Amino acid sequence: MAKMKAGQALAKVLVSWNIDHIYGITADSINNTVDGLYQERDHINYIQVRHEEVGSLAATADAKLTGKVGISFGSAGPGATHLFNGLYDAKMDHAPVVAIIGQSATPIMNTYFFQEMDQDPMFVDLTDFHKQVTTPEQIPYVMDEAIRYAYRTKGPAIVIIPDNLSGEEIDFEPFKTAKTLTSATTKIIDQSAVEDVYNLLKQAKHPVLWAGLGMKDARQEMIDFSEKFSVPVLTTAPATGIMPTDHPNYMGARGRLGTKPGFEVTQAADLIILAGTNYPFSRFLPQGIKFVQINNNVEDLGKQRDVDLAVLADAKPFFAKLNTMGEAVDPTPFLKAAQKDKQNWNAWLNKVADDDSNGLSPEAVIRAIKENSDNDAVFGLDVGNNLMWSIRQLPFNHDQKLSMSAWFGTMGYALPAGIAGKLSYPDRQVFSIAGDGGFSMTMQDLLTQVQYSLPIVNVVLENKAFGFIQHEKITANQEPYGIHFIGADWAGFADSMGAIGLKVTDRESLAEAFKKVQELQAAENTKPILIDAKVKNQDPVDTSFMPIDPEKFDKATIDAYNKQSNLFDQPPFSELLKNESK
Repeated sequence: MAKMKAGQALAKVLVSWNIDHIYGITADSINNTVDGLYQERDHINYIQVRHEEVGSLAATADAKLTGKVGISFGSAGPGATHLFNGLYDAKMDHAPVVAIIGQSATPIMNTYFFQEMDQDPMFVDLTDFHKQVTTPEQIPYVMDEAIRYAYRTKGPAIVIIPDNLSGEEIDFEPFKTAKTLTSATTKIIDQSAVEDVYNLLKQAKHPVLWAGLGMKDARQEMIDFSEKFSVPVLTTAPATGIMPTDHPNYMGARGRLGTKPGFEVTQAADLIILAGTNYPFSRFLPQGIKFVQINNNVEDLGKQRDVDLAVLADAKPFFAKLNTMGEAVDPTPFLKAAQKDKQNWNAWLNKVADDDSNGLSPEAVIRAIKENSDNDAVFGLDVGNNLMWSIRQLPFNHDQKLSMSAWFGTMGYALPAGIAGKLSYPDRQVFSIAGDGGFSMTMQDLLTQVQYSLPIVNVVLENKAFGFIQHEKITANQEPYGIHFIGADWAGFADSMGAIGLKVTDRESLAEAFKKVQELQAAENTKPILIDAKVKNQDPVDTSFMPIDPEKFDKATIDAYNKQSNLFDQPPFSELLKNESK
């Protein structure tokens, strides 16, 4: 047992959980806690962000990318409220994070002092773990419990510390209890449930597997299942990459962030297996077909829609068992048509990328990122049209990683996620991709990238509009009021901040920019790079509903959709299926 200030004991707890960096901004209500971090600076790095929101988003991105708890902190009052965006993102995307929040010193609490507020009730909706310590001895104990809670619930925990308490000296002995991150229990797979799923699979002519993040550790089992039983695979958008995106049986996602084959194979399916997902839009999927849901959380079974068969199981061992059933199925006409649909879709995306009439297409920029990214690249993706283009085109076929704000959908996410990606994976190539609307929300923390020599490639797709919202206005027959804004010299902004700015206006300058990026990376550049891509304000094709099948829609409806989406050369799935069935 050793004597030390409680703030240093807190830092030692963080180090014992292998936490090597923490984000925040210091202030008088949290200075003693930060001083404790200083005492342990050889083991944990304090990343000084320029806005607490960026720190909380980066901590959440850390948790999503690595599975390890992310930590951020803020001072009392405004520092605490600035953390909410990242904390709610963690709650809704099930990411283990802990926020350390300063509080006024105990002698002046409840005296209406400067920035004093009752912070505990603020977090009632956010998490069940929102504790304010009352003695200095509690600080390391509550911190340890907060981390355990975050791991157990895969969500946020809040620790509120009156600043004078973290500055007091205590006797501290490191905790001996094991730092366990995973459940010690192993669920037994019910063989009868495996047989039930297999029997439904045998009866189906058009089965589809729809996988979520719960399948992230079952990549090979998913590939084996798809290939053995000739089943097309979709994923939810945040689960992009758990099935290699270049696998011929992978159709992408469905919805606004989806693909044409993703929409069409689910419309034609007679059996959909939802695995490892609580997909909120499954309630809008076709009626009158069979649904199986496989999930290890009993609360999620049937939550979004009624299902014919609910299976409580972990995905990896369940599919390993399922793959032992029966004989392999030769590629079916349904699978072959799906594969052809995907080939046509990819060819069409390249055609759009090649179209430089009226300006540079966003698809061309994303394709250039794809062609210049490593097999273990990390991508921080923002919210908006940039996310649609990225999900559809970026390669996730090896060890690439992505982080996005999936359920909360907060703009400004990409830049903090890029910071988290580079700190968590310093030897990997890291990209952040944002529209000019999202980038401008957190752009001040380009300085954080400069300050810590983080050579992230930040790509800004400037179309001078909130493009995702613009589409909603168009489809609702509303005026695009409040959608457009002025642009900026983002490359010049980057240069002025000490980064490297590269302006792109056409395919030629795009190629030159990425040639420069390659040169800089080969020379072990340590400065962040910003690619300022001036793209045309082009509405991405909406794949959430695609009325192009003449067997289901009239010619006027099909023509109107094709005109809006520029899909003239894309045959409907029913035609592909007929050809493969001959």
